[in-house]
Amino acid sequence: MESGISKHLRTTPANKKFSILIPTWNNLPYLKLCIESIRKNSTYTHQVIVHVNEGVDGSLAWIQAQPDIDYTHSEKNIGICYALNYCRSIATTDYIVYMNDDMYACPEWDKILADEITAIGHPYFFLSSTAIEPVASSNCAIEKNYGDSVESFREEQLLKEFRQLPGSDWQGSTWPPNVVHKDIWDMAGGYSIEFSPGMYSDPDFSMKLWQIGIRLFKGITQSRVYHFGSKSTKKMVKNKGYYMFIAKWRMTSSTFTKKYLLRGEPYQGLLTQPALPTTLRWKNLLKRVTAAFQKL
Repeated sequence: MESGISKHLRTTPANKKFSILIPTWNNLPYLKLCIESIRKNSTYTHQVIVHVNEGVDGSLAWIQAQPDIDYTHSEKNIGICYALNYCRSIATTDYIVYMNDDMYACPEWDKILADEITAIGHPYFFLSSTAIEPVASSNCAIEKNYGDSVESFREEQLLKEFRQLPGSDWQGSTWPPNVVHKDIWDMAGGYSIEFSPGMYSDPDFSMKLWQIGIRLFKGITQSRVYHFGSKSTKKMVKNKGYYMFIAKWRMTSSTFTKKYLLRGEPYQGLLTQPALPTTLRWKNLLKRVTAAFQKL
């Protein structure tokens, strides 16, 4: 694992608000658009850290030519979990943001998150921005099609309309872009490498935060990004994350996200421990039996 992996801290920490971790895997057109959106649409200056998996499409050379970007690199694709944790090793700010490379950050995405953090006044939270997607992948997203590729992207129309799209703050922060204090990230141990290359690592991270006592899981509707939709994950050989989550946490990810996090429901404050109905407890027991026979 150690051979062929390197890290490159090239920027200074002065006046940086967030450390933005972006894993990428031979996805140069989207990576360029993502970083350019951060540069031009952010209110604050941030430390941007890209993990380049392979980079044989020119993305490594491009990142090397960007002096305002810190980066880590692996000659092979090590997946999202290892990539995020390796990026974290050179993060210099108090707040860690995880963003996908196929996202476009809308204006003031960061100011709205920073204002929310100030209003909270303590580090015991997990916040997500809200994604606008051509086809909504969850009840947390806003469905509006501004293009499903870099080539078809209607940036000017998005910038005119994104603030007016209806939405409200929601429960159950899980999806990137998300932000967490570095101490909470470290207490939880970052992203779990047993979920490599990454499927179901998002709800697993949220569950680890739940286990250490975090109850403020909030999606912020006015902090918005455009998400083209899993351009890298569609290429990978996926792990059996569904059954891995069950084996690890003794419940399905949907039980956790729907009953514990209330993901996608209107935000109403701190979450509480739910009382699961008997039928759901039996369902999870059967799922655990099935997971025991999976080759994980």
